[in-house]
Amino acid sequence: MKRISLITPPDTQAMKKAKEIQDSLVKPSGSLGELEEITIKFAGITGQPRNVIGKKVICLFGSDHNIYDEGVCSSPQDFTRRLMEVYAVSRNGAINILARQAKAELKVYNLGVKNLNAHPNIITRKFLPNGTADFLHGRAMSIETVKEVITFGIDTVRDLKAEGFSLIGTGEVGMANTSPACACIMAALKSNDDSLVGRGAGLDDESFSRKKRVITEALRFHAESFSDSDPVKILSCVGGLDIAAMTGVFLGGAVYHVPVVVDGVISIAAALMAYMIEPLTKEYMFASHESAEPSYLKAAEYMKLTAPLKLSMRLGEGTGCAIMMQIIDDSLAIINGMGAISSLM
Repeated sequence: MKRISLITPPDTQAMKKAKEIQDSLVKPSGSLGELEEITIKFAGITGQPRNVIGKKVICLFGSDHNIYDEGVCSSPQDFTRRLMEVYAVSRNGAINILARQAKAELKVYNLGVKNLNAHPNIITRKFLPNGTADFLHGRAMSIETVKEVITFGIDTVRDLKAEGFSLIGTGEVGMANTSPACACIMAALKSNDDSLVGRGAGLDDESFSRKKRVITEALRFHAESFSDSDPVKILSCVGGLDIAAMTGVFLGGAVYHVPVVVDGVISIAAALMAYMIEPLTKEYMFASHESAEPSYLKAAEYMKLTAPLKLSMRLGEGTGCAIMMQIIDDSLAIINGMGAISSLM
C-alpha cells in the first residue's frame, strides 16, 4: 500500500505532443472524436506521444460471496466454480472468445471459490477459501484481508508489466457479486437510495425487492464503521475479494504506468474504491461499456469517467474490456500510421 505514494499525474508534455500529432494528420482536428482522446490519454500514461501495445491481458478474478445466502441471486452459487472451469479448461466462455478476438491473454485467478479443483490454467490465491462472509450480519472480511488483497492486485500489475503486458483488462465472476458492488458504490456515495440497486442476472420482482432490502439494511448496519468513507473500511464491511483485487489492479496501473480498462458494475465499483484512495488513478483508466446497472452510472458520473460503448451488456467477465481493447488498438494505429496533412500541400 505504501507504493500508492508513487502515483504521479499523467505526462502533460506527452499528451500535448500527441494532440499536436493528431492535429497534423490528414483529417479535420477532432474529427475522430474519442479515438483521438484515447491516444492522448494513453500518451499521458506512458510518457510517449506515440504508443504500440506490446501484449494485452484480461485478469479475471473469481470469488464467492456469502451474501448469496440472503436470496439476492437467481443462479446456483456453484455456478462460480463451474464458470471458472469453463474459462480455464474448456475455454469456450464469452470472455475466452472475445479475448481471442482482441488477441489478449486471459489469466484466471481463484481468490476464494468453493470446491474449485486446482488446474494449471488457474492462478490460486485463496485469501478466504469459501469467499467473503454474509455482510448483512457482519463484516465481509477483515481490514487485514482487504489490505492483503489490494496489495496482491498491485503486485499483479507489477508482475504483468515485467512479463511485457502493456494493457490490462479487469474481469470477475462470482454469484451475487452485484450486491457487494452496489453496496460499495452506495457506501462511497453516502446513498441509501434503493433505486441504485439493479436486478443483476435477471431477478424476479420478489427477489429484486429482497435484494434492495438486504443492501439497504446492510448499509445501515455498517454505517458507523465507514462513516469516514474510507474505501478500505467499505470493502471490509460490504465488499468482495474480486472487488478488492481489482482495486489493487487500478492502483497498480497508476503506480506502474500501465493503462487498465474498466468493465461493468463490479469493475467500476473497484475503480471507484481506487479513485477514493487516490483520485489520480482515474487518469490511468479507460472505461469500456456503460453497464445497465444503475449504480454503474452513478459511479461513472462521480468519477467523470465516460464509457464510449453502449451495448446493453451485463455479463461481466471482462467482456467489455476485450471489445474496448480493439478500439484502443485502432486508435493507436491511427496516430502511428496516418499521413500528415502537410503531404497534401
